[in-house]
Amino acid sequence: MEVAFDYVEMKVPAKPEYVGVVRLTISGIASRMGFSYEVIEDIKIATSEAVTNAVQHAYKSNEGGEIVVGFALYDNRLEVMVSDSGKSFDMKKTREETGPYTEKQNVEFMREGGLGLYLIESLMDEVNVQLNQGVIVYMTKYLEGEQVGLDAEKIST
Repeated sequence: MEVAFDYVEMKVPAKPEYVGVVRLTISGIASRMGFSYEVIEDIKIATSEAVTNAVQHAYKSNEGGEIVVGFALYDNRLEVMVSDSGKSFDMKKTREETGPYTEKQNVEFMREGGLGLYLIESLMDEVNVQLNQGVIVYMTKYLEGEQVGLDAEKIST
């Protein structure tokens, strides 16, 4: 497996007010990579859905749990991992253990009132889910051909 050229990880309390912090972070990362505004919005929505699900379902209200969000930046894609177990990622090991989502799995995303995995799968290019000690959602978005050459830092100079 190729090595990510950059990896960013953040750990936030499993509280609704931190979903916006994750959205701002992913917006900055995706923008720096050269994704278009529309694609950045899709990535933000998908990631927000995964984080919101963890906030709502992963921990009891008095537990004070954490959510870890990892961003692996490759030349041709952004990979986002959202874990409600609060554990940091060994990116390579976690990716190898993460299998494709099947409809037979009973994941909290399918709870009443949430579009969950359906929405995430419609917005991202690849989605995998690992159910172990918590849920890890692994999402990938590829850069499109015309966006690969975009370098925002060069445009501004």
